[in-house]
Amino acid sequence: MSDEDANPGAAPTLEQARKQIARYGLETDPQAVLVAVRLMAAGVRLDRASEVHFARSGLSTGRYRLLVDLEDSDGEKSPSQLAKSLGVSRATVTGLVVGLEREGLVARRASAEDGRGAVVVLTARGSQRLRDMAADHFARLEALVGGLAADERGLFLDLLERITQRIDALTAE
Repeated sequence: MSDEDANPGAAPTLEQARKQIARYGLETDPQAVLVAVRLMAAGVRLDRASEVHFARSGLSTGRYRLLVDLEDSDGEKSPSQLAKSLGVSRATVTGLVVGLEREGLVARRASAEDGRGAVVVLTARGSQRLRDMAADHFARLEALVGGLAADERGLFLDLLERITQRIDALTAE
């Protein structure tokens, strides 16, 4: 509908959605299409902004999420558990861990439960990185939604959950 890369401030309009649907002779709700298109465009912009944000601390969004997941799990998890909780492949986790390990933010060690398996452990340096960035990070998150009242944020969370439950509509065969 609009080329977000050519004009990142441009937002498709309801009229544009109506015209495009009519062009194809479809019986589709233009408002539903507009909401989905704007949500997808916002997701792309948010992803880009997240990468810039986390780069200030020498991280990527994925690396940050892995560190936080470890912190929330008492500091250690197996690679397969990380892949599952982050919603990524084991190969992605391996790539993230290699970079984080190189910086001393995580370490790998043999699992105490299964000597054949390994776990990824949050190091003191990794924990400190999260602490160092916490104040700025949470202030920026709060500013991101600062234009919404508390009740609007609650409604938004509900709406996001309902949409997230239907994401498979885009990928279903």
